[in-house]
Amino acid sequence: MSRRKFLKQSSLLSLGVLTTSMYGSAFSFNANSDVIIGHNSHRYKVDMAWGNLDVSKTPVKDCHEMVQDSKGRIVLLTNHTKNNVIIYDKSGKFISSWGTEYPGGHGLTLVKENGEDFLLITDYERHQVIKTTIDGKVVFEINYPSDTGKYNDKSEFKPTETTVLENGDFYVADGYGNQYITHYNHKGELLNIFGGRGAEDDKFLNAHGICYDNRDKNNPSLLISARELNILKRFDLKGNYLESVPVPGALICRPVIHKNDIYFAVLKSKNAPNSDSGFLLIMNDRNEVVSCPGATAPSYTNSKLEELYQTVRLFQHPHDVCIDDDENMYVAQWNSGQTYPIKLIRV
Repeated sequence: MSRRKFLKQSSLLSLGVLTTSMYGSAFSFNANSDVIIGHNSHRYKVDMAWGNLDVSKTPVKDCHEMVQDSKGRIVLLTNHTKNNVIIYDKSGKFISSWGTEYPGGHGLTLVKENGEDFLLITDYERHQVIKTTIDGKVVFEINYPSDTGKYNDKSEFKPTETTVLENGDFYVADGYGNQYITHYNHKGELLNIFGGRGAEDDKFLNAHGICYDNRDKNNPSLLISARELNILKRFDLKGNYLESVPVPGALICRPVIHKNDIYFAVLKSKNAPNSDSGFLLIMNDRNEVVSCPGATAPSYTNSKLEELYQTVRLFQHPHDVCIDDDENMYVAQWNSGQTYPIKLIRV
């Protein structure tokens, strides 16, 4: 099916007139059945009602990221300063909320220390990284790395993501700022800086997300998304470039590793006429794309991935995914009309 025909048919989703034959394994829908999206072994039933709350009491603005804590709860970061952090159980029931001081709350990483959960929050409007307890007590704040000589002032530091090693060291991706990756010890003391703005292998255009990859215990590494380039890059822990994995057409947000696979929210399709043209993307441990819920089925020609693009108008700027211990996926969305996350149930 041509790309133009896909886009025309996908626009009919909201009218409820699509049939299974239009999308095959990519999307199944009729008035009497569940909505199923995805490909191959990674297919999901869509739950649009999960986590919906009373907007007058617990509003959201941009739902940026989600993690699952040690108690199995789902923790959502939103930049609505009435409640920056919302905590759900897996069924979508509201448990608690906190936070009024993070207008640019963007990145959310779970940190486990001595049996206790902490959070690392990046706030690009405050130009800071903040470590908190799971219930919001501030442990420390990190300002822009002035002593590196890479920044003239704090306005150039707009961090978007963090990732944490087993020893407590953590890395910060400055995806909206000067595109550097900074490495700190568990106390927040600077150890290293690498990257910077550029299209070269060791640099970034929108270093939006970063993830510690320890699937190979002998060679742990960092996965960093260069979103504007549609590339996932791998570095060693000292900041040396190792390889690139192109994902044509996909503006990928942060990589999320669950078991042997890597999951991404894709903010938008690069060449789509509509800006809310995002989808999800799943890679296996060989860096092969195996499923794209909401998009074209992944296809390779001469070992090169064909361009991906949205085929179903289901997601609006998906920004992050969280995979729970039952293999279900939760999707947080930016600029989506202040909607709550979507749950995808693995089938």
